Amino acid sequence: MIVGHRPHDHARDRTRPVPGGGRALPPTHGSLARGASAPVPGTLFALAFGGGMTLGPGEGREVLFGRNRPEVHICLGEDDPQVSRHHGTLTHLAGRWWLSNSGRLPIRCAGGRLLFRGEEPLPLDTGYTPLFAGGSRGREHLLEVFVTGSEGGQRPPRHGDVTRPPRVWTLTDAERLALVALGRRYLLHEPRPQPLTWRETAAQLADVRPGEGWTEKRVGHLVNAVRLRLSRDGVPGLTREEVGEPVGNSLNDHLIRALLASTTLVPMDLVLIDGA
Repeated sequence: MIVGHRPHDHARDRTRPVPGGGRALPPTHGSLARGASAPVPGTLFALAFGGGMTLGPGEGREVLFGRNRPEVHICLGEDDPQVSRHHGTLTHLAGRWWLSNSGRLPIRCAGGRLLFRGEEPLPLDTGYTPLFAGGSRGREHLLEVFVTGSEGGQRPPRHGDVTRPPRVWTLTDAERLALVALGRRYLLHEPRPQPLTWRETAAQLADVRPGEGWTEKRVGHLVNAVRLRLSRDGVPGLTREEVGEPVGNSLNDHLIRALLASTTLVPMDLVLIDGA
């Protein structure tokens, strides 16, 4: 042996052995967003940058993920010390897969939900779920998860199908003006935007549309009418009962985000006030 040369520890290159009944997925495996299939419903597929694994359902089965490759089944954020050595676990219990966090930082789940260490595990739905572990200097490490359903996981391509349009709500000219002014910060893509107040919205509209009778009361009446209309159509998070106290800006924030997601409001609408 050469003096001063440290033999390579090949064990450090290997992750924890795949549990019985499972198999490893190579780093070259395609994104699980494209789907996955298995003969047994409830089969789990999990994939990170360095590879992953698939495992059929079974009470108490676990898949560990985190930075310390030899101690987990899936290595995540191997070069990032802000990712915990064992950051989280996927466990099969009571007929479904659950996500739990054992890391120092939260795991960001679908819809922006943050799962913290010590919280109750979250159930995973069938289909595709992206999970993100936060890291150093704004990095995020992706763990793709796919749980097969009874119909299988692969969906046929539908290249020639007509694109389904989003649900767009009809607004009056006055409602659109009020909402564009109220949500101006969102339409400008400002970081962490918040709605303007009724007073700020009315003052902005009175400045660019003088003589049209813009007041706080009128703005509030128009916006609340749209909010209640969307709530009746099934859009969540638009009533005090759903949000709870203190309400703050939550109702208007949820309203603006729903209008943007549906393309009822788009950034080009800013011309209605900025153009004036």
